[in-house]
Amino acid sequence: MTAEKIKEIVSQMTLEEKASLCSGGDFWHTKAVDRLGVPAMMVSDGPHGLRKQKDEGDHLGVNDSIVAVCYPAGCATASSFDRELVEKMGQAIGEACQAEGVGVILGPAVNIKRSPLCGRNFEYYSEDPYVAGEMAASYIKGVQSKNVGTSIKHFMANSQETRRMSSDSRVDERTMREIYMPAFEKAVKESKPWTVMCSYNRINGTYAAENKKLLTDVLRDEWGFDGLVVSDWGAVNDRVAGVKAGLDLEMPPSCGVNDKLIEKAVKDGKLDEAVLDRTVERILDIVYRFMENRDTEAVFDREAQHKLSARVAEESLVLLKNDGILPLKKEQKIAFIGQYAEKPRYQGGGSSHINSYKVTGALEFAKDLPGVTFAKGFDDKEDVIDENLVAEAVKAAKEAEAAVIFAGLPDAFESEGYDRTHMKMPESQNYLIEEVAKVQPNVVVVLHNGSPVEMPWISKVKGVLEAYLGGEAVGEAEYRILFGEVNPSGRLSETFPLKLEDNPSYLYYIGEEDVVEYREGVFVGYRYYNKKKMDVLFPFGYGLSYTDFAYSNLKLDKKTMKDTEILTVSVDVKNTGSVTGKEVVQLYVEDEESTVIRPVKELRGFEKVELAPGETKTVSFKLDARAFAYYDVQLGDFHVESGSFKIMIGRSSADMKLTDTVSVESTKEIRRKYHLNTTFGDILKDKKAAAFLEPLYASCTMIESCDTNSAESGLGSSSKAMQDAMMQYMPLRALISFQDGTIDFEKLQQIIDKINQ
Repeated sequence: MTAEKIKEIVSQMTLEEKASLCSGGDFWHTKAVDRLGVPAMMVSDGPHGLRKQKDEGDHLGVNDSIVAVCYPAGCATASSFDRELVEKMGQAIGEACQAEGVGVILGPAVNIKRSPLCGRNFEYYSEDPYVAGEMAASYIKGVQSKNVGTSIKHFMANSQETRRMSSDSRVDERTMREIYMPAFEKAVKESKPWTVMCSYNRINGTYAAENKKLLTDVLRDEWGFDGLVVSDWGAVNDRVAGVKAGLDLEMPPSCGVNDKLIEKAVKDGKLDEAVLDRTVERILDIVYRFMENRDTEAVFDREAQHKLSARVAEESLVLLKNDGILPLKKEQKIAFIGQYAEKPRYQGGGSSHINSYKVTGALEFAKDLPGVTFAKGFDDKEDVIDENLVAEAVKAAKEAEAAVIFAGLPDAFESEGYDRTHMKMPESQNYLIEEVAKVQPNVVVVLHNGSPVEMPWISKVKGVLEAYLGGEAVGEAEYRILFGEVNPSGRLSETFPLKLEDNPSYLYYIGEEDVVEYREGVFVGYRYYNKKKMDVLFPFGYGLSYTDFAYSNLKLDKKTMKDTEILTVSVDVKNTGSVTGKEVVQLYVEDEESTVIRPVKELRGFEKVELAPGETKTVSFKLDARAFAYYDVQLGDFHVESGSFKIMIGRSSADMKLTDTVSVESTKEIRRKYHLNTTFGDILKDKKAAAFLEPLYASCTMIESCDTNSAESGLGSSSKAMQDAMMQYMPLRALISFQDGTIDFEKLQQIIDKINQ
């Protein structure tokens, strides 16, 4: 429907009708206006499958929903590093939405994994904003290609569940712009989601639902967002303030309470009716985008989608350790141990919980192999060591040639609504692994978890396969990788630290009462571990394969460039092994001459490439100014400092294979404003400003004193170094105390004014 037609409909509405449309008709629908023929539209939870509830609605997955296909959660799909595959998954989910009459699916979730403890990390993509943005953009393209909207969430700085509806995320501007905003920015600019969901929490004192800077100044005015902003369910604090700030739709409805407040605010002159009209227009635009493109003949082929879910899982599982034990041979005597071999944990709890079409465990696919036996090993209903189950597992392992233990985190350990308190697996499972390893040297552990775990037994097992929460078909993917039918190609989109205390947010993660300070700043995940040169269990970007790859012929299309130009980078990758495999080629950039505190390296590109044995392919990247930039708060924009930058090609954040350099010239001049407390050293960094310092140096008695003292004492260069150091950090105002009387504050201010011109 055209904008003019929507404006015409709004012009015919009463004030009460307009205010009423600003909240839902029920838990999952917008309101209809029967008098004007305005339909209601349904929205449903996601993002890794369709959770359309049949009857009474709720937000935490308590009531049943329709049967749908559960795809791997965000923690897994991001590990695929496969944009095309994530887009195909989005297309399938979009088809399901069309078949079920759902206009908007609530996802993707792109909040940054600030800590391994966040209860909702299983939904989120990465600790790295570039990866999160790329995955989100692909997912949105896929869903919306079917004329179904997405709701990218939760905007923003929503990195914990503790006090999530009242906490105040205190984040400095640079950190916000470099870490917590880019995934949203990328998706909004490139894929244009129909809706953006604001988060529950406050950001620097203001609730997201009434934060004009975020919802209007940044989202709409800077990034060009043209859809509607919807609240997270129950996130509204002050409804009228929200309308003014740019919050369009409140979900779920407040039984008319907030609608009446909007109506009253207009009548009292506290809310411009034109602002309300614009809000209603945005809501109707989205409703009609779907209703006019409704495909009543859409088919939701659950079986085909189940197969797609298995394929996504195969691309997403990460092989973390392999001391020659994998792949297994089908003729071997193998003990499958652990409850998750039969009934895997494959999805998280809460609003994304899918009523799955069918769930397949690895044991089901191995049942026809004569050498495979099974022992339950543990019961995940509670963390209690069952010696009988352990004894049965140990016996099975002892009689086999190898043991595969299917372990991980039970539902009670991670879910929406609460955070983890530690990074440990259940003690009953750790004990089981230790006991089995005592009698069987050939042990593989398959992990089912939505976030990193500590692995105290890592040195006692030969293989570890990270399955994450791999969707309803995860068992098939596990089986095919374990037995070599599929070559693992997933890579970690987050760091696995050795222990929780190593995490950069450890001291301040939950915060005090409602205040959460993001004191680690831009040093999230690998940015911190690399800067501190800390050992980790497994680094960001890490993952093994059943083949080997060699890198060569790194080329940059230019060695010097302006920040307005594009740098093209290419590298050759060869499969030097004996089986076909996929490699995730990662490009990192390091600023070698930065005057600001920056990470050692940052991911600026990745490509997943499939190679047959002996095959070589050239992988190319294009880097623009943002690849070299940091956010300059004084400038209010991203800025590239002139200097030398390393271009690094690696297999993980800790494993660089090839390196070259490029010299980048900044075309954006930053004119700093200087004042009485600016130091001599800071002005000397500015060549134009430094020229004005000559009369100040001429009047400085400190220089004369230091020269005289050095001559008499014979200290020479050491005294000169002391003088230079003192002058470098001396504020201009201090010159009044160390000069010959020719400079007063008035003359000093005149010089400063000239510098600032």
